[in-house]
Amino acid sequence: MKIIITGGTGFIGSAVLDVLVDRGHDVTAIVRSERAAATVTTAGATPLVGKLTDTGWLAEQLSTADGAIHAAVPDDGTAAEFDTSVVKAVGHSFDGTDRPYLHTGGVWVYGENPAITEESPIDPPAIVAWRPPIERTLLASDVSATVVAPGIVHGRGRGIPALIPDGPRTAEGALTMIGDGHQRWTTVHVDDLAELYALLLERGSGFGHVIGASGENPTVRELATAAAGPAGVVGEDVAATRVRLGGGFADALLIDQAADGAKARALGWTPTRPGLLAELTDGSYAGR
Repeated sequence: MKIIITGGTGFIGSAVLDVLVDRGHDVTAIVRSERAAATVTTAGATPLVGKLTDTGWLAEQLSTADGAIHAAVPDDGTAAEFDTSVVKAVGHSFDGTDRPYLHTGGVWVYGENPAITEESPIDPPAIVAWRPPIERTLLASDVSATVVAPGIVHGRGRGIPALIPDGPRTAEGALTMIGDGHQRWTTVHVDDLAELYALLLERGSGFGHVIGASGENPTVRELATAAAGPAGVVGEDVAATRVRLGGGFADALLIDQAADGAKARALGWTPTRPGLLAELTDGSYAGR
């Protein structure tokens, strides 16, 4: 298949790109710079420098593809406008066809919930409150779309989990947790997640929301203890966590969530990589 991907040099997107190339797909990655283009070329894909918010240009590029994956995430506060523009372009090119489109969402939109499924109520914290309206518009269209909602993505020493071992230490060496550590994080390894994207794309997409979760839902206390060493851990007042990490981001990290990824498994996905607890103990985050 000829696939167009956005975010092909990012944490999730680069892993997805690698899997697609390994599976023999003809991958074009839309990038913003020549430096990113060089990275994509090295990975075995074709770079295309352009602006994703140029709806007409993006729609023209998408019209040549057999399928598309959107994994780009801007870090300048324009995510809502950015995704809205991409979804409009996808609608222009894919509406009424059977060409699959995968859109990246996130599990935070379900809010506090001990047993999240794709049918759970939407209750997003402020930092991701922009996502549900865009996803509803997409899934109500005639695009053969799937919204992949990953848990907290780990692996390769990158992503949000690096906040755990990199947290501040007390004078005695104890590692400071995010809040009091009671909250569970629903997690997924980036390489398992990449295989889920490839599976959904090859199956034709159109699956609505699909939660990407390994089924491992450790508490932040368990995660911090795995990373802390003999000095142990200490809790942090919520107000202090919000100051340290920023209010909106901290509020999301303090949510208690758990999910098992049953729908993804029923579609044929089998996560096999080490869990986050193992990675903090002796994997890609150990020794930070």
